[in-house]
Amino acid sequence: MKWEQQRAQLVSALHGLSRAELSPGASGNASVKTADGGMLISATGQIAANTRPSDLVYIKPDGEITDGQLRPSSEWRMHWQIYQDHPEAGGIVHCHSRYATVLACQRKEIPAFHYMIAVAGGSSIPCAPYALYGSKKLSERVSHALQQRKACLLANHGQIAFGSDPIKALALAKEVEELAANYYFSLQQGGPTLLSEQEMAEVLAQYANYGRQ
Repeated sequence: MKWEQQRAQLVSALHGLSRAELSPGASGNASVKTADGGMLISATGQIAANTRPSDLVYIKPDGEITDGQLRPSSEWRMHWQIYQDHPEAGGIVHCHSRYATVLACQRKEIPAFHYMIAVAGGSSIPCAPYALYGSKKLSERVSHALQQRKACLLANHGQIAFGSDPIKALALAKEVEELAANYYFSLQQGGPTLLSEQEMAEVLAQYANYGRQ
């Protein structure tokens, strides 16, 4: 895909992030991996709904930021680390969606209370341990939490999701937020009955072909 198309796709995902009300103000960010192994990411302080293709920041494959651009999102290291450690990732969305953030602030994972947990790649949606936002330690902890997963919560922070492109990453972030809301409300009613390991194994085996035509 050409860079112009990737820029347009990333802007579309950022606008979608705003329309879905997944992150207030300028708190959300998104990126796309470029063909050379680098990435394009939203600029720091940029309100997602107002982002234009010219507002995106390019970061080289080695993590170097070229002079003369806007400053990248404070979470650029987290995106960069995920692309380094998870070659299947082509787009990333990070946001502070309401219910995912509530659970993250309680440092709770989302367990197998519903079979759709499989959408994130496993039998739970883990919560990465807390670290200062924008730090290398946070980047490493989040990337580790994403082993065999495509989404996770960030303790006292929010959620992050990746896909083969930014649009798919946004779709997964929406799914994570819906699951987080359902789990939150189920906890208010005494807590859900969790699916067993065997039941989730069956779901994951069947889910391997979910959505394929």
